[in-house]
Amino acid sequence: MSSIALFSNKFTQEKEIREKLAVASGYTIVKDEAIIEEASRRFSIEKDKLTRALYTQTSVFNKFTLERERAAAILKLAMVDHIKRSKVIFTGFVTHLIPSYVTHVLRVAIVDEKSSRVQRAVKEGLQEKKAAKLIRNHDRMATDWTDFLFGKAATDPSLYDIVIPLGSGSPEAAVQLIMENYHKPALLETEQASRALSDMSLSVRVELALLEKGYGTGVECRDGQVTLCVNKSVLNFSRLASTLTKIAETVDGVEAVEVVTGKNYHVSVYRDQEFTLPPKVLLVDDEHDFVQTLSDRLNTRKYGSYPVFDGQQAMELLDHETPDVMVLDLKMPGMSGVEVLTKTKEVKPEIEIIILTGHGSEEDRKTCMKLGAFAYLQKPVDISSLATTIDEAYRKVASTKIAGA
Repeated sequence: MSSIALFSNKFTQEKEIREKLAVASGYTIVKDEAIIEEASRRFSIEKDKLTRALYTQTSVFNKFTLERERAAAILKLAMVDHIKRSKVIFTGFVTHLIPSYVTHVLRVAIVDEKSSRVQRAVKEGLQEKKAAKLIRNHDRMATDWTDFLFGKAATDPSLYDIVIPLGSGSPEAAVQLIMENYHKPALLETEQASRALSDMSLSVRVELALLEKGYGTGVECRDGQVTLCVNKSVLNFSRLASTLTKIAETVDGVEAVEVVTGKNYHVSVYRDQEFTLPPKVLLVDDEHDFVQTLSDRLNTRKYGSYPVFDGQQAMELLDHETPDVMVLDLKMPGMSGVEVLTKTKEVKPEIEIIILTGHGSEEDRKTCMKLGAFAYLQKPVDISSLATTIDEAYRKVASTKIAGA
C-alpha cells in the first residue's frame, strides 16, 4: 500500500483535513514530533537539535559545521521505516524529506490566501495581529526549510503532486480530491516503488557517511549505483573524487561510485582535512576590512567564523545563534564592547568572550575581566596568538558542555 504526505499552511483547516483524511483512508497520522522522537532515540541525538533543524533558519555557522544537513539526513532515515510500513499520513515539515522519486507517496499541499487564513484564525478566537504574526512566522519557517532542501519556496508547486487552494472549499472537498488522486494507478506500491525506497535509504546512509567526514556532497543512488555531485570550489578534483569514493564505498549496499561536478563547481582553494566540528567564532568589530580579513584568515585555519560590524548586530544574532567564542572590539559606535559583553553574559553566559581592542586601557582590562571576559588582547595581534586563545576558550566551552551532559 501507499502513503500520503500532507503539507499545510497554518490556518487552512489543516487539523480537520488531516483527521477526515485519516478516517477516509484508514491510515495512521505521523507528525513531525513522532519522527523527531524516533530519530532522537535511534541515533542518540538531542531532540532539540532535530527540532531546530526543522523549524529555525539555517545557522550562519552551518557551512562549517554541516549540522543541519546531518540532522536532515537522520530524520530521513527515520522516515524510511515509516514509508516501508505504508498506510501513513505524514504531516508537517517532514513531508519534504520524501524524495520525488518515491512515487508511491502522494505529496499534497493545502494552501490559501493570507487574508483568508487570518479570518479563520480570528474566528478561532485569536486577535488579528497575533494571527498575522503566527502565519508570517510559520510561512517563513516553511520557506526557510524548503529553501535549505531544494532552493525553493514552500509554496512552489513543483514540490507536490497536487496543490489544493482551499478558498471557500470545505475540508470534505479537499479530502475527496486527495482520495481521488490517491487511487490512481501511478501511486500503487510496485516493485519499482520498493526499489526507489531502497535507493532513498542507501542515498541517505551514504550522505551521512560523507557528512561525518565533513563533505556536504549531493548524493543520488539507483540500484546500488551511487553518483556524488561536487557543487563547490575545489583545488584538486581528482583527489577529492578519490576521497569521496572511498568513503561511499564503506557503506553497505554501494556497488559503484561516480563523482561528477555540479553547476557551482569551480577550481579554487580547497582545504582537505579530517573533519571535526570547528569552534563557532563570532567576530564583532566596526572596522569592516579588518574583521572580514580576520574572518577569512580564521576560516583557513579551520575555525567557523562569522563577522558582524556593531554591537546591535551581535545581540540580534544571539537571538537565534549561540557561538562558542566571541571576539569583541571595545570601541564601537552605538553599543560599546562593554555593553555587548555585559548583555551577552546575561543572556548566554556559556559564550566565552575575548576582548580584542586597539584603544583599551588597564582600567578597561580590569572591567572586562571582572564582567566575565575570557581574555583581553591588544591590536595588532598575531593570528597564531589569537588562534591559541580561541582554542583555550573553546576547550573551556567544550569541558563545560561535557560536565553538564
